[in-house]
Amino acid sequence: MTSRRTGWAGAATVAALLFASACAPGSDNKKDSDEPSSVKTDVAKMGKLTLTVWDQEVRGGQAEQIAALNKQFEDKYPNVTIKRVSRSFDDLRKTLRLAITDDKAPDVVQANNGRSDMGQFVKAGLLRSLEPYNKAYGWSDRYPESVRALASYTEDGKTFGAGNLYGLPQAGELVGLWYNKAKLSKHGIEVPTTLTDFEAALAKAKQAGETPIQFGNLDAWPGIHTYGFVQNQFVARDDIRNLGFGRKGASWTSAENEKAATTFADWVKKGYFTKDFNGLGYDPAWQDFAKGKGVFLPAGTWLLADLQKALGNDLGFALPPVGETGKQAVTGGTGLPFAITEASKHADAAGAYINFITSPEAMKLIAKAGNLPVTDVDSAGTTGAQKEVFDAWTKATEDDALVPYLDYATPNFYDLLTAQVQKLGSGSEEPKSFLDNLEKEYTSFTASNGG
Repeated sequence: MTSRRTGWAGAATVAALLFASACAPGSDNKKDSDEPSSVKTDVAKMGKLTLTVWDQEVRGGQAEQIAALNKQFEDKYPNVTIKRVSRSFDDLRKTLRLAITDDKAPDVVQANNGRSDMGQFVKAGLLRSLEPYNKAYGWSDRYPESVRALASYTEDGKTFGAGNLYGLPQAGELVGLWYNKAKLSKHGIEVPTTLTDFEAALAKAKQAGETPIQFGNLDAWPGIHTYGFVQNQFVARDDIRNLGFGRKGASWTSAENEKAATTFADWVKKGYFTKDFNGLGYDPAWQDFAKGKGVFLPAGTWLLADLQKALGNDLGFALPPVGETGKQAVTGGTGLPFAITEASKHADAAGAYINFITSPEAMKLIAKAGNLPVTDVDSAGTTGAQKEVFDAWTKATEDDALVPYLDYATPNFYDLLTAQVQKLGSGSEEPKSFLDNLEKEYTSFTASNGG
């Protein structure tokens, strides 16, 4: 998922990340000719300092790779101590704004790149532009514009996908279809490639007494992903992109969006989702799937390491089925980018840290920990579900199938959409009013934004 001011970056640009130029492992990866004199890159000469880093790398494989990279950075630069504060995604969102306005603000933070978070932080002057560090370390040589655009804003925060770089991600991610191979074999279900096949598989699993789709939405944000999974079957990719990036003229109340909302509600009525899913947390839901409860789990590739550890060879991953549009669409892009706060007293050390944890050498460690690196993706030597994830990423990017997270649309859309999906799922909101409420917020924002 990526945006330029004039539209989608296209398959060739996104696919370029698969062949991004690699820098020498362990090097500072800087381009001396482009380096502005104001940026210091020799961390060893910065004196003793403590770098406070807030991240949301809390799950097994995520925590493993960031802990290892932090140790490597401290080993390379004994004068630097990393003070790591690790929070869940939800906790990070709730506390980050207060933290970065505090007198003792962290130096490096993972910030959700949507308008409601990074966009607002940029507008308020709470994050530093990373352009000086981009030039100093040559990030544009390794990160294609399609990826950089996902953490780029104009200085006023109005335009998403253009302007200055404000964050750099480590991981790529897709919201695809996890499945239990043993369950599919037991019930005679093939891996679905079309919406028709998928709905037939759901009905068959339900008839067999299984939970067809494992889903927990107590935390509210998972509903964005699951609803997007359904929407991708009915709404054209460019229409979803326009909605996701808050472009004027796009509409939530189209016939295609109504089909998507109606289908989601129908799946609830048919019992295809976990019973009482609005009262079940995200972590308990995927952990239940890891224990063999449920046949399918539409969720992100960030669960790879934990699910593979639990299910082993029974774990499978596929791109979402192709629906009425006739074209593959998959929600995804990058993990939360790492940004430098405006209040940081060690910005140059922070820039060096971000460079270190996103280097080609770091990407190898990320892959080894069972995660999907955002650059230098190579499925050679991988097996099982990890190979399926890597191959899915390659196919999705080459086929121009990636579409953005829907909460990117407006500064208030995260809170509105999560609440609306919960209401649609509980039956307290009908599909038409669900879409009308989204449309009202969306058109109000696009009419006034001007960016």
